[in-house]
Amino acid sequence: MKRFKAALIGGSGYGGGEIIRRLLLHPEVELVRVSSIDYVGEPLSAAHPNLEGRSDLRFQKLTAKEAAQGMDVVLLGLPHKVAAHHVPEIMETGAKIVDLSGDFRLKDVKAYEKYYGGPHPCPHLLGQFVYGLPELNREAIRAGRYVASPGCFATTIELGLLPLAQRGWLVGSVDTVGITGSSGSGVAASAGTHHPTRSVNLKTYKTLSHQHLPEITETLTQAGARQLAVQMVPVSAPLSRGLFVTSFAYLDAALDPKVVVAAYQETYAQEPFVRVPKSRLPEVAAVAGSNYAEVGVVVGEVVDGRRVYSLISATDNLIKGGAGQGVQNMNLLLGLDERLSLEDPGSWP
Repeated sequence: MKRFKAALIGGSGYGGGEIIRRLLLHPEVELVRVSSIDYVGEPLSAAHPNLEGRSDLRFQKLTAKEAAQGMDVVLLGLPHKVAAHHVPEIMETGAKIVDLSGDFRLKDVKAYEKYYGGPHPCPHLLGQFVYGLPELNREAIRAGRYVASPGCFATTIELGLLPLAQRGWLVGSVDTVGITGSSGSGVAASAGTHHPTRSVNLKTYKTLSHQHLPEITETLTQAGARQLAVQMVPVSAPLSRGLFVTSFAYLDAALDPKVVVAAYQETYAQEPFVRVPKSRLPEVAAVAGSNYAEVGVVVGEVVDGRRVYSLISATDNLIKGGAGQGVQNMNLLLGLDERLSLEDPGSWP
């Protein structure tokens, strides 16, 4: 008998499929309900062929309150500006919440309005959600009831810069380029994810205006960065999964580069899902299909009194950048070992 019961609201997308897969493998949490407006009445395998024969559950069309009733935790796999409307109903049931949308990641309502294109549906609830980056907020997540799981770009960029921010070294401008796979755009086909053009192409989108920018700034400032200004260029790549980020930070030239490099090993030495490879730099194929992130440092030259560092990080956008981190946060909320159902290393190549 498993100790906890979970419901998933919004289970037909790529992220929802990954959450279902992880919960079906979970030793302590039973997936009881999967709610969706698509595939109603059909088995989970109708949307996720890899789950054929793995569960008798079917997609149900339920209100948020119906889905959450009797549950210990509810995971929200809904789009931005949709998820927030369901949160008050779920709170009434007493269930804990892990929200994978962007609706509760920001504390600044004006930033939400600017980057998400409209007023926040429930601004009075923003302060009740913990930002779910375990490497920064682990104890607050454990003590909380509601978690806003980070975005994929945000997770990958933040992990690359967190050791610098925590030591007060990250000051001023950071330039970052993030290359992402098509699954990050969701299950619905679009011009940006259409295979004939995506598979032979590289292009930028939301240049210097991506919605994860304020999330990154808030999080790294909380960690200790000062006067931070992040310039971000997202790049659409011919991958189905994976995020590869290169960030350029400009640190005081008086800092010993060996100390900076050592800071990464020290920060992540005890982290279960962040690796700092010693003999190579991070790469997507090493983390794809897993909840692991890789982070690396390249030391550059001194320019105008500041030394350039290239911080390279890689994740699977659907797992550590999304559903897997959501399950990691769920584990922490429920007082469980955060590694449960997440320790598989993925495949190579």
